[in-house]
Amino acid sequence: MRNVVVIIPARLNSTRLSRKMLLSETGKPLVVHTYEAALKAKLPSMVVVATDSPEIQDALHQHGGKAVLTSPDLASGTDRVAEVARNLVRSGLCPEVVINLQGDEPETDSSYIDQLADQLLQDHDLEMGTLAAPICSPDQFQDPACVKVVVDQRQNALYFSRATIPYPRNNGFEAALFSGPPSERVFLQHIGVYAYRLSALFEFSRMPVSPLEKMEGLEQLRALEAGWKIRVVRIEKHFRGIDTPEDYRRFVERWQNRYTLGKQRDVTQPLVPLEPTGAGELNTVATDSLGGN
Repeated sequence: MRNVVVIIPARLNSTRLSRKMLLSETGKPLVVHTYEAALKAKLPSMVVVATDSPEIQDALHQHGGKAVLTSPDLASGTDRVAEVARNLVRSGLCPEVVINLQGDEPETDSSYIDQLADQLLQDHDLEMGTLAAPICSPDQFQDPACVKVVVDQRQNALYFSRATIPYPRNNGFEAALFSGPPSERVFLQHIGVYAYRLSALFEFSRMPVSPLEKMEGLEQLRALEAGWKIRVVRIEKHFRGIDTPEDYRRFVERWQNRYTLGKQRDVTQPLVPLEPTGAGELNTVATDSLGGN
């Protein structure tokens, strides 16, 4: 098995939703849902939560999960991921690829993790990879909280921005939105799940903040300004991460619906995620800062 590790940064304090990682209306903490989603991926040999909180660590252990404590002085989720990766290397495990999955993404499709890891396993010229989903509405396109990404013909990122890129000069957005097959549509929302080659992760964590990163508030621009290739894997849809009480309420409702369906059929079979009910269910928030959790 190729050595792929998923590291889930999860901090206890959050600005918009207090102690969200430990919210447990479903019967288990939010971060445990994310951990269990990652476990379903086929390529990773390990999934571990990186946290500044003994409470989060205890919650994972109580549900049979793996979690390690990181320094409380680290500035970002990326720094927590890098610290855990360094400790893995010291223990004799040198993963080829490290996946950074935010702890507030409980509905992540495990196949997306595999697709992302496979890109770096197959193309050794890549330093990083990430995800993008189609933009579904003019409001989403114009929202600065929806980070846009444009790609080249090899699906490498050209630029990430909160601005409306690419700008449809000759046709309105609605006219251009559904032109061409889905695999060729140019209006893409960046989804903040990342794959790094191990050496690139360590180098990135040592880099100073770059000018464009500071301007847009997007850490991935640090990598582009350094001349790195970031492969963008297109996915069909993505439920938004949990940032507000309303986000969590909707997640609990979806989970309860899936749980009810599971009791009505063979519970040994995997549950099929419900379709999003509209653009409002899609991830239109800025989950694109690498250090979000």
